[in-house]
Amino acid sequence: MGTTKRRGAVVQERPPPGGGAGVRRSKSEERTDATTLKRVTVFESLNASQLKKIAAISVERTFQAGERIFSEGDAGQEFYVILEGRVRISKQVPGVGEEALTILDPGGYFGEMAVVDDTVRSADAIAHTRCRLAAVKRDDLDSLMFTDKDLAYSLLWTFVRTLAVRLRDTNEKIKTFFVLSSGF
Repeated sequence: MGTTKRRGAVVQERPPPGGGAGVRRSKSEERTDATTLKRVTVFESLNASQLKKIAAISVERTFQAGERIFSEGDAGQEFYVILEGRVRISKQVPGVGEEALTILDPGGYFGEMAVVDDTVRSADAIAHTRCRLAAVKRDDLDSLMFTDKDLAYSLLWTFVRTLAVRLRDTNEKIKTFFVLSSGF
């Protein structure tokens, strides 16, 4: 295990899932406890054992208001759960600037498309207020879902439902845009 530089601070690299007791981390990168995760929608159907497994692979990070979490076009290596604060998901519209797609509250999650597919980020994620997030790396979650099929089924089904809701919302926004732009 070595060290890496993240956001200007040197921290210990994370151990493999479930291992590495006693590993030192920066104050901005601590493990999330299972009790906290139980209150998050994406994890509410998991049992105590599964929550502990997710907690073992999640790392808490703090972002200040206005700080960019990721940008559209970045490689998607992890997804995030909002423990405190609010996160703005937006796109840059040429000639207009930032267009906020949604603002997510505690208990919400984002970046899950990076877990489902292997493409770049489709939008920007910006800390709307100071926020505390739990980050889960795709590779760690893939390994965990490979060994716990019930956990995989539950999480992937939740992701599918979330993506369906977000697609419906996007369709409504497009419909509204066309109505407004046509003058009716």
